[in-house]
Amino acid sequence: MKPATVDMLRAHLMVASLTALAADVLACVTVAVVPGAQHLFVSSTFCLIALALMASGVIVTHQVAHAAFHLAVEERHASAASLHSRLVAVAADCPRRWLVILHLRLTGKPFIAGVH
Repeated sequence: MKPATVDMLRAHLMVASLTALAADVLACVTVAVVPGAQHLFVSSTFCLIALALMASGVIVTHQVAHAAFHLAVEERHASAASLHSRLVAVAADCPRRWLVILHLRLTGKPFIAGVH
């Protein structure tokens, strides 16, 4: 596999894992607050809801990162390094740098981070 593909898959798995972590925290809080709620977590409905929650988290993260990337391009914090290259340069002082880099990783685009 190409390194860009591996990086893209790793970014998707990271976002899905963080969404699953948030769902786990919500489940733990539910168990602590609602007595007898343990039976809710063994149903197939709960499994489908958890899967939908993870997919939704990835989609929403894609949209937020995409919007941050386009805003960074408009504000000239991110730009193509050259006319013949697909390489994207991200400025070190970009206020939403981590979201811009996340967008680039999720889409599999090569980039240079920390350009002044």
